[in-house]
Amino acid sequence: MLTPDMKRLIEEQRLGFVATASLDGMQNVSPKGTFAVLDDRTIAFGEIRSPGTIRNLKANPRVEVNFVDAFVRKGYRFAGMATVVERGEPAFDTLLPNLRSSLAHRIRAIVTIAVTRALPLTSPAYDEGTTEPELRRAWTTRFRMLQPSGRFEE
Repeated sequence: MLTPDMKRLIEEQRLGFVATASLDGMQNVSPKGTFAVLDDRTIAFGEIRSPGTIRNLKANPRVEVNFVDAFVRKGYRFAGMATVVERGEPAFDTLLPNLRSSLAHRIRAIVTIAVTRALPLTSPAYDEGTTEPELRRAWTTRFRMLQPSGRFEE
């Protein structure tokens, strides 16, 4: 299910936007920066400060996650079923090392997502014939302009 390019993007970007819904249909979208690929069909993130996401997933485990490379305006969307593993449960300590996060000590739960659908995301700019190198240059220039000194700081 997860192609090598999908895995690469998740590992490189690590920031995924998680969409959930409560049983009454109230949506919640929340960025998560602790994503990791567990295997060819499973991704996971650590929950640090997301009570709405966890509440929704416990009531309704359907989830979608979007990852986008902001420089080339391409990415993937993953839909699936989530399982919440709380700190203290036996599987938690087994899953935690996969997240490789400096915030591991703050992770209260790990959410695993069994991916059932994976689709590409692309910008409408590609519809007009813009190439990936052209978009990369344009967005790199834009992000540089947003920096206080006009360049990326180290």
